[in-house]
Amino acid sequence: MSLWDRLRQGLSRTRERLGTPLASFLPRHGEPDAATIDQLEEALLATDVGPETTARLIEGALGRMRGAVEMDLRQALEREAADLLSAHRASFAPDDHKPWVALVTGVNGVGKTTLAGKLAAAFAREGRQTLLVAADTFRAAATEQLEVWASRAGVDILKARDGADPAAVAHDGVASAKARGFDVVLIDTAGRLHTKQNLMVELEKVARVTGRVAPGAPHHTLLVLDATVGQNGLAQAREFQRAVSVTSLALTKLDGTARGGAVLAIAEELRLPISVVGLGEGVDDWEPFDPEAFARGFAENLG
Repeated sequence: MSLWDRLRQGLSRTRERLGTPLASFLPRHGEPDAATIDQLEEALLATDVGPETTARLIEGALGRMRGAVEMDLRQALEREAADLLSAHRASFAPDDHKPWVALVTGVNGVGKTTLAGKLAAAFAREGRQTLLVAADTFRAAATEQLEVWASRAGVDILKARDGADPAAVAHDGVASAKARGFDVVLIDTAGRLHTKQNLMVELEKVARVTGRVAPGAPHHTLLVLDATVGQNGLAQAREFQRAVSVTSLALTKLDGTARGGAVLAIAEELRLPISVVGLGEGVDDWEPFDPEAFARGFAENLG
């Protein structure tokens, strides 16, 4: 089963969350009546699309139907969702900077360290010399986990003693990579709760220090969100945006969520591109985000 097949399977839980499949009341042709629109609105809200994004999707879908006689409402919703997700695109890939420095951040439990390991493995397979930096010094298990991933990925790791200054570790990691001619540096930052102000200040410091060593660093800040938390992901992302300049989002656990609509809300309300999705624990269980594939899977499972 491909990753996107697994995504569609995960999004089938969206249908379970709806209770009544949309296909039972969506007209195949012609504009739906007010009662159907109300049912559709309730259904989308039940999957954590959010009120603002729900309004935009419905309005846009109805507009598409008026302009295309053969388009039914579900097809129109799929196209509207795909366009919403495609409006902001970004890839998580090194540019011309050497080393290319990326921060990988997010709250505890979202799969941040695991994803950093997967991405390191992918870059290593492309022939890029990659360094993982264990800047989550508040939790010994995080460093141990990253060491395991470094071994699996066949890449180097820079770590420090537990409790060391995360910014100092990030500084040393970038400096080491620069001196050794490495291509990529992935810095695993502390898995912080977005409500802990001191930890957000620490994240700002980590970002600032990397720029002193490598011009323009961090060149990418990847914010990892757990897709199963629904609208709570929006609150997390807003707080991180206040601390650092987030470049793109990674969504993990998409194969296990009944709240697929939150992906649309995040993209619409934050105006941030989704670059990566994680769909499991294996080294290859991730993919660049495909807006069309997601929109198709979401629309299929509405009905």
